[in-house]
Amino acid sequence: MYTFFIGILSVLSYTSATVLVLKDLLRHCERGRPAIYLAWLAVGLHAAYILLIFQQHNDFNFSFFNAAALVALFIVLLLLIAAIDKPVETLGIAIFPMAALLLGLDMVFPEKSHPLVAHNWQMSTHILSSIIAFSQLNIAALQAILLAVQDQQLRSHQPKRLMLALPPLQAMEVLLFQMIAAGVFFLTISLLSGFMFIDDLFAQHLVHKTVLSIIAWVIFSGLLIGRFRYGWRGIIAIQWTLIGFVLLLLAYFGSKMVLELILKRV
Repeated sequence: MYTFFIGILSVLSYTSATVLVLKDLLRHCERGRPAIYLAWLAVGLHAAYILLIFQQHNDFNFSFFNAAALVALFIVLLLLIAAIDKPVETLGIAIFPMAALLLGLDMVFPEKSHPLVAHNWQMSTHILSSIIAFSQLNIAALQAILLAVQDQQLRSHQPKRLMLALPPLQAMEVLLFQMIAAGVFFLTISLLSGFMFIDDLFAQHLVHKTVLSIIAWVIFSGLLIGRFRYGWRGIIAIQWTLIGFVLLLLAYFGSKMVLELILKRV
């Protein structure tokens, strides 16, 4: 019951932070400190909820919704850290309600515990780098969507008030590639640690995750090379960022959703 109460408070804090971010954007306020403070409160409560679940199961519960809630925690945390010196708090419009939704689903649909079998620093390195990579590239994907909307409205010469409140297009592109670079760094660690520490990374239950993750790594790495060597930007950057992220989404959660939620298998 105490765990559920903590989760509810986190969901309410995320929702309030979302409303404040939206109000700040519509009023053309550059940085909404109250929204950021509320988001920090939400992520603190979110972390407390995850820790309480950990105590209940004596391990991390890697069931579908709990794993999604854990990833959402990292996404919000990385966004708030980036918002300290970068104008990315506007992404909270999408990220805060997403975190609230995933946390709420985990509370409403508690599942059988799926603990991690191997418990060592090698596996911890692989899992942690995977979660951070996915979280960082999730933020990049949302940034790409905002960039696409901003670019389309500027081309039509009819920018909406919400888009006018965002940083300049060039600054948004710079932020996008910074996020992609950070995500590729952790994705590289994830893949290398997987090849080094997992006995059979191409086993039947892992082959799709491995292949899709490698393809996504190639796409994001190629995009970074294209940016620095050929000056790729605009629609090319947006399209390939979204394609790479969809591949990662399928690799990380696609089969897990099918097995656990549809086929009801562990």
